[in-house]
Amino acid sequence: MAALPPELKAPWWLPSGHAQTIYASLAAPGTADAPQAQRSTWITPDEDQILVNEWPAPEAAPTLVLFHGLEGDSDSHYAKAFAKACAQRGWRMVLPHFRGCGGMVNLKPRAYHSGDHAEIDWVLRRIQQHSPASPLHAVGISLGGNALLRWAQEQGELAHQVVRSVTSLCAPLDLVVSGLGLEQGLNRIFYTPRFLRTMKPKARQMWARFPGLFDVKATDRARSLREFDDAFTAPVHGFKGVMDYWQRASAKPHLRRLALPSLIVNPLNDPFVPLACLPTPSEVNACTSLWQPPQGGHLGFVQGAFPGQLQTWPSLVMAWMSSQETRHG
Repeated sequence: MAALPPELKAPWWLPSGHAQTIYASLAAPGTADAPQAQRSTWITPDEDQILVNEWPAPEAAPTLVLFHGLEGDSDSHYAKAFAKACAQRGWRMVLPHFRGCGGMVNLKPRAYHSGDHAEIDWVLRRIQQHSPASPLHAVGISLGGNALLRWAQEQGELAHQVVRSVTSLCAPLDLVVSGLGLEQGLNRIFYTPRFLRTMKPKARQMWARFPGLFDVKATDRARSLREFDDAFTAPVHGFKGVMDYWQRASAKPHLRRLALPSLIVNPLNDPFVPLACLPTPSEVNACTSLWQPPQGGHLGFVQGAFPGQLQTWPSLVMAWMSSQETRHG
């Protein structure tokens, strides 16, 4: 396990995990000058479509592949922060949107979920095939982080043939604990309605194309992610129910299966990810580094005097990736 990065304190004017989370998401400080991406549409193996954003770099430059979080996209604050960090280092960045995200309409009777390692697999392999001279590093944000780790766990030793390293940021590695936690207190007030505001219309659009695929009245009634996942995500993706989905999709029980350099970052004050979700050193093997800073909220890594900036943590993560490049070379 690698040493912890320097301890970084959140600004005094963001005293809590909720404050750090909400301010970073809404203000996205320091990202106004993030570079613009090139957009393209990729056809999936099952003839659906996804939106892919790319920030180009020289052919042999390393590539950072960023998998976004629940209902995220290329406009999310963390995507802009990583795009800016990649541009500063001369790296290429690719952000493949999950099904139905980024404004792209789903054509098939499936969406995306926290354990969607099959989607991660074909995307990474396509990027590798199209850019064989560029070493790949994959980063997953929240839901995307759990899905990325599940991919690496399923691939085992083969994962290192595709990417040099994987990093998860603020991933809810125990979906049961985190899912139930989102029903408590301020989480249910601040965050759950924001997710459901976009997830419910997407579900209704899918039901209009595929009547009977799931109980649309139950999705309309959902007031929590647990209820929505039980009514929509689980049946659409072949799970028996929400608990079957959450248990089978969680990365935490399988962390010892990671067989390539892996970095798992979880702030201790993340309102989305209770402490019970966090792995301990005894639950990982020697190729995995755990960074568990006391501050940061859920992707709320703000640093500096007001209004702050978000570049410090992407820079730390990319420095860790560069160290894997040196080791690999």
